[in-house]
Amino acid sequence: MKKFNIVLMAGVLTVSTVAFAASSVNQEDSQTVKTSLQALDQQQMTRSAQEWGLTAEEWQRYETLKKGRRGVLSPGLDPLTMLGIEARSDEERRHFAELAVKQEFQRVEAELAFQREVNSAWTRIYPGVLPVQDLRSEVSNARQALFVKDSCPACDRKLAQLMKSNRPLDIYLVDSGGKDEAVRSWAKKHNIPAEKVKSRQVTLNHDNGMWLKYGNGLMPVVLQQGAQGWQRVN
Repeated sequence: MKKFNIVLMAGVLTVSTVAFAASSVNQEDSQTVKTSLQALDQQQMTRSAQEWGLTAEEWQRYETLKKGRRGVLSPGLDPLTMLGIEARSDEERRHFAELAVKQEFQRVEAELAFQREVNSAWTRIYPGVLPVQDLRSEVSNARQALFVKDSCPACDRKLAQLMKSNRPLDIYLVDSGGKDEAVRSWAKKHNIPAEKVKSRQVTLNHDNGMWLKYGNGLMPVVLQQGAQGWQRVN
């Protein structure tokens, strides 16, 4: 009987040891999986931040803002716009504005360069055949720049026409004097939808001399950038 008890205890110890070992292995496997997932998340965050020219800390703040009130009020905002709107200082706001401008410039340059290559390829492959459908698509989707002045009935009519078309629009107030309050007051008077400004469907700007260079004294005037540079649109 005593020998049987010893054997029984040995068996229990063996089973306990095996169970403990199995539990330890499962815990180690779970920890390994958790560590691997964390590493993948970190790599993804780093890639996303680099893609937008942001630091890891800036990207984490963007993720936090996206889950908060700003994300609810303005869903779909890109990281630079969201961080710029929610900037904690003038310096931070300027930083994100400059990043946004640089990236927008690069985007436009890349798209125009590709369009020039498409035009060149079309000429080589199908000489004498006009790509009518492609040109219409390009014109209908491109952003337009509207140059206006305050107290200008013709400007108001053109604005209403373009806003009704619901296309991306950059509005430049020629006589703003560089004052933000003048632009805001003009936008309020003309009922520019705040949600379109927040989503950058519509932008409000001071004129930087483009009207003098391309407008030929016309007011209002609509410009559009294409493969050949800025051109007036009827």
